[in-house]
Amino acid sequence: MNRITLAAALAALLVFSAGLGFGAENAQGPNVFFPQTHYEFSPVLEDTTVVHEFVIQNKGDAPLNVERVKTG
Repeated sequence: MNRITLAAALAALLVFSAGLGFGAENAQGPNVFFPQTHYEFSPVLEDTTVVHEFVIQNKGDAPLNVERVKTG
């Protein structure tokens, strides 16, 4: 993924998390948490594939279903 695609994917996840009570304390139900919300790749050559995995944790007391994740 290039930087724009990665940024768009992260933005989509953050928007998705807002609807689930991101950062809400003592929330009932699912509560999404991102231990790392930013990652900057070192310079890479054009047409090089770079990968970084973002961890999504559920800090709530009900299952967290991640559906319809889209990249930019």
